[in-house]
Amino acid sequence: MRKQTLTASVVLTLAWALPAGAQEEKQDPIRLGAIVSTTGGLASLGIAERDGILLAQKVVNAGGGIDGRLLEVVVEDDGSNPDAAMSKINTLVHSQGVKAVVGPTGIAQTVAIGALTQASKVPLLAFTGLGPPVEASRNCVLHLTPAQELNAGALLSYVRDNGGKRAGVLHDSGYGQVIWGAMSKLGAQYGVEFVQVEKFELSATDATAQAAKIKAAEPDMVIVLSSQGTGFRNLRQVGVTQPIVAVHGTALYEVVRSMGDAADNIVHAEFLIAEDPLPNQADFVKAFTEEYGRQPKHFEAAGWDAVMAVVDALKATGPEPAEGALCAALRKPYPGVFATYDFSAPDMGGLTLASFNYSLLTKGQFSRLPYRAAQ
Repeated sequence: MRKQTLTASVVLTLAWALPAGAQEEKQDPIRLGAIVSTTGGLASLGIAERDGILLAQKVVNAGGGIDGRLLEVVVEDDGSNPDAAMSKINTLVHSQGVKAVVGPTGIAQTVAIGALTQASKVPLLAFTGLGPPVEASRNCVLHLTPAQELNAGALLSYVRDNGGKRAGVLHDSGYGQVIWGAMSKLGAQYGVEFVQVEKFELSATDATAQAAKIKAAEPDMVIVLSSQGTGFRNLRQVGVTQPIVAVHGTALYEVVRSMGDAADNIVHAEFLIAEDPLPNQADFVKAFTEEYGRQPKHFEAAGWDAVMAVVDALKATGPEPAEGALCAALRKPYPGVFATYDFSAPDMGGLTLASFNYSLLTKGQFSRLPYRAAQ
């Protein structure tokens, strides 16, 4: 199976996918930008998002493009760095003339570049949830993943509704720290006491000392907030046998492989379970698996959804929309693969607790749980 590889900036036009007549017209392609973190600390997420983006581009072009014009996606890597993201967005908006931008991967990058895209009225479809207060007024910055309060609520709902009253929390200093900041304020609301909270550095390869303290507190369940497998391995190594509940950032096959034997009896509040997809997800799972030779998870789905939402809006506005028209066309409900969005909602994403699916990781494989969080 062909492997997609990218340099810092790659443009894939896939002209072969169009009928001969459309190629002969030689119309300029419709250009979108993409900023994702394919290197650095967020690479496991950014690579997944990139693969979903490129599959969407290929499928759109294979279907004739948009009004007979090819879709061209300029993919940039920000190296998980907000400063690099600012450099990339300036090039995409001012030099490349993109109609919209999908990404970025990280919250800091989204906040940084959103100021420029909002002022330029270029839609930004970010792979983050609504962040700091400044983002609340950016109605041309749409969000394809949950805000951290919603992530926290999805985990605490499961703990509460499955008999957990005393929770231990192990989080990393990056992604996990942000979610813990939201979760720490919600314990009383959900009736969950945090009996031991431990942090490990994002770059750490061992968190045994922190895991041992959590075990000693004898929690009912352990919540892990991280984007890597380190904490899971150490919790099992020190003898934690209680159920582990984890955020969707670790419900990725690459992270699961890094867990080794610890990839067992872990519940994830997530969105796409490729082993048992929802009806609206099945076609995407099939197409992705055929293209890449592996099953997708929700970050690949978010990359696909971002491109497809823009394509849907461009069909309404035409390929050369007036200033601000594409933002306006995007601000509506959209039935995605990741979830059903409502980009007209105050948080420019519209995800709710009902958007979450819950899976049980058993020896490296995900299975769907019947549990649904109440609104």
